[in-house]
Amino acid sequence: MRRPLAALAAAVALVLVTVGCGTGDPADPSRTGPVASLTVLDYYTDRTEHAHWGELLAACGRRAGVTIEHRSVPAPSLVPTVLRQAAARTMPDLLMLDNPDLQQIARSGALAPLRPYGVRTDGFGPGILSAGTYRGEVYGLAPTVNTLALYYNKDMLAEAGVAVPRTWDELRKAALATTRPGRHGLAVDADPSFESTFQFLPFLWSNGGDERRLDTPQAAEALRLWSDLVRDGAMSRSVLTWNQADVHEQFLGGDAAMMVNGPWRMTELEKAKDLRWGVAPLPVPRAGAELVTPLGGEVWTVPRGDSEART
Repeated sequence: MRRPLAALAAAVALVLVTVGCGTGDPADPSRTGPVASLTVLDYYTDRTEHAHWGELLAACGRRAGVTIEHRSVPAPSLVPTVLRQAAARTMPDLLMLDNPDLQQIARSGALAPLRPYGVRTDGFGPGILSAGTYRGEVYGLAPTVNTLALYYNKDMLAEAGVAVPRTWDELRKAALATTRPGRHGLAVDADPSFESTFQFLPFLWSNGGDERRLDTPQAAEALRLWSDLVRDGAMSRSVLTWNQADVHEQFLGGDAAMMVNGPWRMTELEKAKDLRWGVAPLPVPRAGAELVTPLGGEVWTVPRGDSEART
């Protein structure tokens, strides 16, 4: 995932505070006490992201004089794992959560509010801060946030003689025009998971729909856009089994002319020297319509524990 320097610094600062490493002498027993190691749990099973966060956490651990035990589980398994650990009182010392899951875990009483640790929240936008807030208390902070966009293969669009689509009608035409034997015009994540929900929400919301009311004309129209693209062959039927990583592989391998995905894919795309790609806002239902996208990103939290030394 591409991470600006400021975001990296914010991530490290949050980890420094929450696992007890900051300024001062790391060997000072008043800071680390008898603690020799700290455990961290997240869902960064992707090799690149796991290594990236592992390096940051290990550096923080060295500064604090402790060893970091970094564990990643698949994203769909994270919340069930956390709930089991909370019941068994085996929570990690530092926990990463997808921001929509924070309130559920905070409601269970498994998380500690960050205010007592002196974690500063000034400089965070209200929307970003609210993602880590439950009942007025901040339980987690997001070092970075993200959303979705349309990635497109410049050469494939040029070959088909179509411009970057800005509306749904233009998306239909571009997806059909760039479809070839062995290649589809568009790839999305439509598997039964939170990732597909994240991908569908911009189409639903931008059309005036509400995820709590899926029986409305606005919701039906958004779903029809995707189903028509599959019916017409512009999207593969396999989208029903693809996650966002699979979508990325389809685009990277030249099997899709366009894809819906997030900024965490840019690093790998930039390594593909022969791939000329661009990125644009997701198309809207009609010209002049407002694009509404979800706020994505993970928040770092401190589970409640019995040991003051560990926090």
